[in-house]
Amino acid sequence: MSGNPGAAASRLERRVLYVAIVASFMVFLDGSVVNLALPAINRELGGGLVVQQWVVDAYLLTLGGLILVAGSLSDQFGRVRVLQWGLGGFTATSVLCGLAWSGESLILARGLQGVAGALLVPGSLALIVSVFKGAAQSLAIGRWSAWTSGAIVAAPLLGGLSVDLLTWRLIFFLNVVPAAAVWPFLRKLRELDLPHSPDSRIDVAGALLAVVGLGGPVYAFISRGSLGWGSPQVWLPLATGVLALTVFLVHEARTPAPMMPLRLFAVRNFAWGNIATTAIYGAVSLGFFVLGLFLQQVAGLGATAAGLAMLPSTLILLLLSSRIGALAGRFGPRWFMTGGPLLCAAGFLLLLGVDVPLDYPDMVLPGLLVFGLGLAITVAPLTAAILGAVAAEEAGIGSAINNAVARIAGLVAISFAGLITGSAVTTPGLHATVAVTAALLIVGALASAVGIRNGPRGEPDGAARGTAG
Repeated sequence: MSGNPGAAASRLERRVLYVAIVASFMVFLDGSVVNLALPAINRELGGGLVVQQWVVDAYLLTLGGLILVAGSLSDQFGRVRVLQWGLGGFTATSVLCGLAWSGESLILARGLQGVAGALLVPGSLALIVSVFKGAAQSLAIGRWSAWTSGAIVAAPLLGGLSVDLLTWRLIFFLNVVPAAAVWPFLRKLRELDLPHSPDSRIDVAGALLAVVGLGGPVYAFISRGSLGWGSPQVWLPLATGVLALTVFLVHEARTPAPMMPLRLFAVRNFAWGNIATTAIYGAVSLGFFVLGLFLQQVAGLGATAAGLAMLPSTLILLLLSSRIGALAGRFGPRWFMTGGPLLCAAGFLLLLGVDVPLDYPDMVLPGLLVFGLGLAITVAPLTAAILGAVAAEEAGIGSAINNAVARIAGLVAISFAGLITGSAVTTPGLHATVAVTAALLIVGALASAVGIRNGPRGEPDGAARGTAG
């Protein structure tokens, strides 16, 4: 460390922000990077829309189901240590995805990749909260939000380039590069880890109930299209999942070491922020999943062209998110979280004019520009409001819960894609999806307007104090 404390602190902050962004970017990128590769995967491995949905949802299922346990691991065993475990596992499972020889093997590898990804997200954001303070924290969260949320929108371009230039398998092999780049920095941050308690316990039962509770309904919704609601292969997993989720909530309320402390939902901004997250991230996942398939399978664009078509939203997000994060730190998140989703909804409603033959400048670009502006206004204030509502020592589990909510929302929304579009994506199916997406975004805006409160000087109500609402 330098003899200059200010320079040392600045260097530490830069390292933490770099590690947090790269680790989370990889996880969020792989949640949607396959979207524009799905047609190519289907051509090579077969399986139709059902396999396409599972290639996305197997990852989101294990990621969303286990990210809460990872938050507990992060707080108990050290955020940097758990990040190292996750980075090694994510690299190995990414290679396994790239070597998949069938639809089933790819789905299995994606599930394992989600397990490793769950270890990366909570600790990365918790590191930012523990190292950055005051206005610098809002700015850092804004930058983290811009890059990680941008991954969701930018991923199709990377997927498209991989498909058109070489092979869809490249999108998984490429994860080795950022993993190798961030590993040396992780080793230098081990000093930030506190010794873990030998009495700490992990909520294994809660994790198993969460995975079964999420997996059952998702399997039912995806299988319904080919089997029908009357099939035991549909209603039995659905009933099992609902029962498991019910038992999960009872278990979390009674166990002494819950992976999802329900008391956090007594904090107003935390509870309402997660309701808004459910609607907003479910909408974004559903909308871009179907739009990516439409641009290729109906409009006839190549994978790279389709990725470029969705790039404007990402550029706006990257340019504005950190600035919006700083503004939200001054004025509070409430109206940013209200106006942003409304703009996103307006952007998607503009896509109701999309038809074939496709006229991109008139039919698609205006909607994506409005959506990108809305998303930039939304993401950093949303993250800051939720993390600002919990005590600093619970930042890991607070981040884990919010990220789990976001991934689970995407998981469930995509599982409904077949119910909305039919067995194959069509122009009417896209229009129906656009309407549902806009409706979900409006719900997110209303939840923010009703539930989110600003504290003194614009801070989120209950920031770092955990006051109940």
